[in-house]
Amino acid sequence: MADRANDRGKLEAAKVAASLVQEGMAVGLGSGTTASMVVRALGERVATEGLKIIGVPTSVATAVLAHAVGIPLRELDDVNALDINLDGADEIDPRFAMIKGRGGALLREKIVASSARLRVTVITPEKRVEQLGRSAAVPVEVSVIGTLHIERRLREIASETTLRLLPDGTPYLTDGGNRIIDCRFPVIDDPARLDAALQLIVGVFDTGLFLGLCDLLLVGQPDRVERFESGARMTTR
Repeated sequence: MADRANDRGKLEAAKVAASLVQEGMAVGLGSGTTASMVVRALGERVATEGLKIIGVPTSVATAVLAHAVGIPLRELDDVNALDINLDGADEIDPRFAMIKGRGGALLREKIVASSARLRVTVITPEKRVEQLGRSAAVPVEVSVIGTLHIERRLREIASETTLRLLPDGTPYLTDGGNRIIDCRFPVIDDPARLDAALQLIVGVFDTGLFLGLCDLLLVGQPDRVERFESGARMTTR
């Protein structure tokens, strides 16, 4: 029952996110289950309203889905700017700091989000946390060269690290051909300081700490969609 309510909330929030897109926009298309609902909702608008937009996908999986629902696609460098970015999050705190990248597209997601004029995050209530890292590890995208040495350096900061693997036991590779090390920390009381420390490690390309990359948060409930704008502290419940 709770899962069905959660899915209804995701769907309603996805529809609201899709309704923010206007004719002629270049749209960043996020990755993950919630983002896929947004892509489908946009595809429905393209089909029923004749909405003309350009999508910039953050992963191969998103590109395949967007193509299937009729959204024309471009690479990020093929557009002058992105008008809006629509994506989900694994966790978000009251100051709109986020953990993302559980699906493995964090570097591309961050590049696309940072190129958009308006960044919209779509979640359900359980993604709202008082402090990051309580339930979600922080993915760190790293080089395939020297991965074990990079992980050793990460362990100097993290309480636990895990090289992400495929079901057959081989290392997971991102669309960009990089590896991911999932890191857990006893407490994340300063996400910006932690992000800076992680990125100082040679071989780290980026982290799943998304800071200053959410302007509008949509929280999907089964019966309503709550909106929160960046700048006002969000109270968790």
